[in-house]
Amino acid sequence: MIKTLEWTDDGVRFIDQTKLPTEEIYVTCKTYYEVADAIKTMIVRGAPAIGVAAGMGIALGVRHSKAQTADELRRDFDHICQVIGATRPTAVNLFWAIRRMQEKFASLQGQPIDHIKLELISEAQRMHVEDIAANKAMGKHGAVLLPSAGGVLTHCNAGALATAGYGTALGVIRAAVESGKKLHMFVDETRPFLQGSRLTAWELMKDNIPTTLISDNMAGAMMRQGKINAVVVGADRIAANGDVANKIGTYTVAVLAREHGIPFYVAAPISTVDLATADGSQIPIEQRASAEVTHLAGKQIAPDGVGVENPAFDVTPNKYVTAIITERGVARPPYRESLRALVGA
Repeated sequence: MIKTLEWTDDGVRFIDQTKLPTEEIYVTCKTYYEVADAIKTMIVRGAPAIGVAAGMGIALGVRHSKAQTADELRRDFDHICQVIGATRPTAVNLFWAIRRMQEKFASLQGQPIDHIKLELISEAQRMHVEDIAANKAMGKHGAVLLPSAGGVLTHCNAGALATAGYGTALGVIRAAVESGKKLHMFVDETRPFLQGSRLTAWELMKDNIPTTLISDNMAGAMMRQGKINAVVVGADRIAANGDVANKIGTYTVAVLAREHGIPFYVAAPISTVDLATADGSQIPIEQRASAEVTHLAGKQIAPDGVGVENPAFDVTPNKYVTAIITERGVARPPYRESLRALVGA
């Protein structure tokens, strides 16, 4: 299994996703500031992986704290959480992980400082193990929804690289293939950061799953030709009503799938479901640097001074979502009821 991230004695170790697929390089972040920068610069990306990285970054920061008193440790802890929380606004798993570490920290008040540090490290490592288990459970729930044979389209990367391991959308694919289904993957390149062509295609080829890379504007044509029988994507935040924020371009794919009568599935852990956000209009959308659009591999591909829009995500209304696959089961419309039941709220 690809080791997207792991806790080590030296710090938090990441595979540098900005270098894939041509270079397989690992970097070790030795401070929480370096972890925050790794999240911000997309060395690590994907909502579940960001959540685990946040937990590990907080644990790393606390481990290196020079605090001698409980009050000093509290001030350090709060600052570390603030720095990690300022990295990327859309993926709710980031804030879920911070809240979980805050709750753990609060439960340890009155304990010796060294004990608190060890317990926070253990909590972050628990998140890592739990995420992989959740992805495998999600895979089993989702695999039965896919056809026994045929083409499946995915957008962006919701694989092992976007999680602690195994993957959400690609976890569903992996589980389906492991069960004997004969699937052929169609992978959108996912402009402008090319997570599909750089990351998803790389993962699938490592697993020897038949894969065809297409540009983003080819998806509709492939559907019309009958080459695609299902769509499976991940999510960065799912609102209480089932609206889904995912990588920019997902909404387009969902509309095309509806037009062609193709099921559109979303695979994400329960930690991605945000019942506090009523609908997609309330989800903050990260805006990224214009150079991601105007340049490709460091080469300028657009005229100087052109205006640029570069939202990292879009929102797919729930009416286009056939089902939402989680580690606890599959939610179907009406999503306000089914998601709340799965969350247990």
